[in-house]
Amino acid sequence: MEDVLRPLIVIGGSITLTVIVGWLVDRLLTKTDLRHPETPLWGLLRRCRFPFQVVLGTSLVRGSYRETHLFGDEDHMDAMGLVLTLILIVTLAWLAVRISAAVVESGYARYAATGHRDPARARRVRTQLTLIQRVVTAVIGVVAAAVMLLQFPAMRAFGTSMLASAGLLGIVAGIAAQSTLGNLFAGLQIAFGDTVRIGDTVVVEGEWGTVDEITLTYLVVRTWDERRITMPVSYFTSKPFENWSRGGAQMTGTVFFQLDHTAPIAELREHLRTVLEDCPTWDGRAWNLLVTGTTPSTIEVRALATARNADDIWTLRCEIRERLLVWLREEHPYALPRILTAPAAVREPAGRLPAQDRGEQHTAGAAELPTAPGPGPRGSRGPDGE
Repeated sequence: MEDVLRPLIVIGGSITLTVIVGWLVDRLLTKTDLRHPETPLWGLLRRCRFPFQVVLGTSLVRGSYRETHLFGDEDHMDAMGLVLTLILIVTLAWLAVRISAAVVESGYARYAATGHRDPARARRVRTQLTLIQRVVTAVIGVVAAAVMLLQFPAMRAFGTSMLASAGLLGIVAGIAAQSTLGNLFAGLQIAFGDTVRIGDTVVVEGEWGTVDEITLTYLVVRTWDERRITMPVSYFTSKPFENWSRGGAQMTGTVFFQLDHTAPIAELREHLRTVLEDCPTWDGRAWNLLVTGTTPSTIEVRALATARNADDIWTLRCEIRERLLVWLREEHPYALPRILTAPAAVREPAGRLPAQDRGEQHTAGAAELPTAPGPGPRGSRGPDGE
């Protein structure tokens, strides 16, 4: 009877004590969170309840498993102790990762909650804290794995024998992992050098998008059409790229028109101001409309306006382009360029050739009239098609 009760008391008592302590800790964190709502750390630490209970329960069983007398053989006792020790190391690493994540997330939440902070600086802090969290997680994982290996006597002897050749192994590993180490240090350089941040609008390899994720080895860019481009972080430290959010999110956009020489520029400029006053995406900083070029058949007109960010500037440019073209077509259709299919010298208002010209053409064999070439396909000068 004692052989049955003893294991039940030891294991059952450990589990009961674990549940009670876990509940008390959770209640304490809940009350502290209610008393200090400005500090989100206490609420985030509640996520650590389960790993904390696993660590506590494993520790209690590890310290009292010999009292169960379930394993009469000493070798079995040692094997059971080794298994519990390995489980304890893993759960401690799990708990440490959860606590560090709660601390990092709490720090960023408090920083972002301050209303007067610069959004660009907030993204910079978020990027740095995210990479710091990844570094801490990697370090905890490596240390936990090393401690687990040291629990085996054979591995300890192996590690001692390998110390003599550590220099050679370091050189070989450095050469083999040159690309990986380069990306690792590039990730740290991005985190603390403020080159690119999570949420920045960038143009890389002709693709326009937003930085969605930054890790120690790669960076993910979410394009405007919801594609994800994964690139090594070393790209952003070794090659040029456009960062439209650097130094502020405000942007200036342009829209170009090819119009006839008779286009009413003053009225078009006044209508542009009316259009901008109706557009919520215009931030009111600047605008203008100028003739920036001319050809024998058309003039180039540039409309300029500003917006708060890249998304707003795209919407604003499309709105300007659409509404000005509609206004020109309805109010001043003559200002839109035309493609002529006959020489001006032989055109009549009714669309017929003069009688004498028709006779001359009939006599000459009705030669074909020259045709002006049509416009070819337009290329893209940027991610927005301009």
